[in-house]
Amino acid sequence: MKTLHNFSSRAARWVTGLAVVAAAFSALAQPKIDSTYQPQVWQAGKDVVWVPTPDELVTKMLQAAKVTKDDLVYDLGAGDGKIAIAAGLEFGARAVGIEYNPDMAAFAQRNAERAGVADRVRIIRGDIFVEDFSQATVVTMYLLPELNLRLRPTLLKMKPGTRLVTNSFSMGDWEPDQVIRTSQNSGYFWIVPAQVQGRWNLNGIDSNPVVSLDLHQRYQHVGGTITIGKLAPQTLLTPELQGDQLRFRFVDTNNRLQTVKATIRGNQLEGEVGNTFSNSSFKGSRS
Repeated sequence: MKTLHNFSSRAARWVTGLAVVAAAFSALAQPKIDSTYQPQVWQAGKDVVWVPTPDELVTKMLQAAKVTKDDLVYDLGAGDGKIAIAAGLEFGARAVGIEYNPDMAAFAQRNAERAGVADRVRIIRGDIFVEDFSQATVVTMYLLPELNLRLRPTLLKMKPGTRLVTNSFSMGDWEPDQVIRTSQNSGYFWIVPAQVQGRWNLNGIDSNPVVSLDLHQRYQHVGGTITIGKLAPQTLLTPELQGDQLRFRFVDTNNRLQTVKATIRGNQLEGEVGNTFSNSSFKGSRS
C-alpha cells in the first residue's frame, strides 16, 4: 500500500506541475493589455464602426494577394493594426495603416511595437480619402460598400498590377478576380488592370507593316479585333488582361494560330507573337 501511496503522491505532484506550466504558457499567450486605451468592438468611427477582421480571414486575404517581403501594403481604416501587423509579421512586408481615430492609430502603433515589427509597420493618423497611398503594391480594406465605391476611381488609377483585397464587401459592378472564403467570412480580391481601350498600331506582327488592334474594355475584361493589312477585321481569340499583361490569339495570313503576349506601359506596348515553331518581338502605340 505504501508503494501505491507514493505513486499516487508523485502522480498528483506531476499533474499539479503540468497545470502550473500550462497556466504560465497560457498567460504568455494572452495579449498584453494596453493601459492607455482599449477600443470597443462596434465603437463608432468617422464613416464606419470598428469590427476587427478575424485572424483566419486576415491570413487568407494576404495569401490571396501573394504578399511577400518585397511588397508595400497599405491598410485603409487600420483599426487596431492587425492586418498591417500580420503583413509584416507573417509575410515580411513593409506596411502602413491609415486610421482616422488618433487614439486608435496610436494604439495600433503600440501593437506594432509589441509585435516586434515597428521597423517595417507604421500606423498613421489620417483620412483614407486624403492620404496618398499610390505607392502601395497591395491595398487592404474593411469598409462599407459605399466607401469602396468612393475609393474605386482612385484604386483604378493605381499602377496596373496593384493588388486589392477587401473584407466582406465588393466594389459594385467591378467583378472580383477571386472570392476568398473562410468558415465564417468572405473577402474579395482584384488586380488593378491597365487601361487598354482604343486603337493600337502594331509593328512586327505577321510581317505586315499595317496592323491595327482595336480594344474595348470593362475593368479587367477585354475584347476587340485585329486588322492585318486590307483584310477584314477578325475577332480576338481568348483575350485576357491581368494587370499590365495582355494576351490574345489570332489567325495570321498563312492560317496559323498565333499567340500574343504584351506588356502595356501607358500608350506603348511591347511583347512577343508566335506559335509552336517560332517567336518574334513586336511593339505598338495607341493612336
